[in-house]
Amino acid sequence: MNDCIFCKIGAGEIPAKEVYRDDEVVAIEDLNPQAPVHLLVMPIAHYTTMAEASSTSASVAGQLIAIASRLGTESGGESGFRLVVNTGTNGGQTVGHVHVHVLAGRRMTWPPG
Repeated sequence: MNDCIFCKIGAGEIPAKEVYRDDEVVAIEDLNPQAPVHLLVMPIAHYTTMAEASSTSASVAGQLIAIASRLGTESGGESGFRLVVNTGTNGGQTVGHVHVHVLAGRRMTWPPG
């Protein structure tokens, strides 16, 4: 995707504060944090939504959750953390590239929004 900001971050064309990177996944600090720790975990390959990623490559979807969980555990410790995946307009997705939000460092409330 030529105009996808997360594809450009994954390709290294746009700088971001990376906290994790491997051959398939990159995690960055969110520019507009909603908690003391707010990370975005995304595949380098373009998938629009988690539904698309999981139906196309369940291993990619699993990697996103596994890495997000590890980063959440490292960030939130025993106090916990929250993983959020917004899908589609009604789900609150604002960037058309699947990503998992990792939120930690404060008590989360319910319902979230």
